[in-house]
Amino acid sequence: MARPVEEPIAVAKGTPSHGAAANGSGNGSGNGHGEGAAAALWSAPDWDPAAQDPRPAALSAAAPSATAPSVGPPPVGPPPPHPPTPRSGPSAPAPRTHRWGLGAYLLVEAIFLGASLLISQLLATDGPPQASSLAIALATPTVLAAATALLITRLRGNGPVADLGLTPTWRDVGLGVAFGVGGLVVTIPASVLYVAVVGEDASSAVGDVFGDVSASVPWALVVFVIVVLVAPLCEEIVYRGLLWGGVERLAGPRAAFGVSTLLFALAHFEFARTPLLLVVALPIAVARYYTGRLTASVIAHQINNLLPGVALLLGLLGFVPLA
Repeated sequence: MARPVEEPIAVAKGTPSHGAAANGSGNGSGNGHGEGAAAALWSAPDWDPAAQDPRPAALSAAAPSATAPSVGPPPVGPPPPHPPTPRSGPSAPAPRTHRWGLGAYLLVEAIFLGASLLISQLLATDGPPQASSLAIALATPTVLAAATALLITRLRGNGPVADLGLTPTWRDVGLGVAFGVGGLVVTIPASVLYVAVVGEDASSAVGDVFGDVSASVPWALVVFVIVVLVAPLCEEIVYRGLLWGGVERLAGPRAAFGVSTLLFALAHFEFARTPLLLVVALPIAVARYYTGRLTASVIAHQINNLLPGVALLLGLLGFVPLA
């Protein structure tokens, strides 16, 4: 099939040139202008691809070619760093275990006994003891022992929060109350049985010390706070904190349960009451063993000391006899 554009253009190119030859012989140079106009009218212009592009010239020049890839200047500088590869395991390293043993407990116990003897000599008087002096003698050795135990956990371990579990939570508080109240269910009948067996000689070391002492309301409250709050906290730090951790490191948690319970009962130096103190210590040790932390056992111990603390408070105020 013939193309409709190219063939008439070819004929038009030949026709004016033939007419120009005929007119040249007749009209001479006068027809030269007409020949140029005819040639301009009938000659086909050269095909320009850029002229067929309907886009503006600026866009046509800026548009990349579909066949030839654009070549730009090479990148300058080092290549960008690769993103870090994510780790599959935990990012924080595991905390190291503590490095104290039974020697730490023996040191703390020696500090407790030494402070007790020294304070008893310093506060000894010929007259009747005062409630203020007895409160100082009761609290100072226990606080010094607990402070030494906390320092050992700092120097030889990860600190008391990590190694002793001194991180109070509502769960530990609830469990401490549960074990403390449950312990009273066991220790109250055991105390009644102890009094029935021993008779009139049944007493405690604290009751013997404060037997004939009366106190003002502020000092009676100070003694109550020491017996119910301070002493249980300090004793738990020493026995089910430092001692428990030393034995557990050597022989496991079950051995720590048994050894700490036995030494807690013996360390009161009330050997007639040792069986009763063992019964008292069992629910407290169960709270420590069950939770794996010290908060629950501290609260259970404080609840266990609540009734003796109330009796001591009333006795110091003269409402009930202590002796």
